[in-house]
Amino acid sequence: MRRALEIARDTARQGDVPVGALLVDGEGSILAEAGNGTVRLSDPTAHAEILVLREAGRCLGAPRLPDTTLYVTLEPCLMCLGAMVQARISRLVFAAEDPKVGATKLLARIPVTFRGLNHHFDVTGGVLEDQATALLKTFFRGRR
Repeated sequence: MRRALEIARDTARQGDVPVGALLVDGEGSILAEAGNGTVRLSDPTAHAEILVLREAGRCLGAPRLPDTTLYVTLEPCLMCLGAMVQARISRLVFAAEDPKVGATKLLARIPVTFRGLNHHFDVTGGVLEDQATALLKTFFRGRR
């Protein structure tokens, strides 16, 4: 998560929302890392998580990324969670909760709501939450 925070700081310096993400394999090796790119790339889908999954898929030559853990500094939105399900990650670790569009709470309801969904992954939140929250608050305070 510390590396994800470094990426988020770099992303803020580039003028984008400070969210950093990285994907690691079962041995802890980094497969891909990225910061938010929605502003820089003029792409509403260029969330850090999506960019990381795309890069890892390209590097591995596979659309599925089993036995991987995604670390991200902000709780993912529904779009990003859908991509994680499609990528078949094993675990998600995030720092700060996103009270507006954070969607991890929906995962608990997926088995009931989407009975046909055959992939689930572990979720851990709140890792280095204070640091991630402070970074986001400082960024948005500076934009107002």
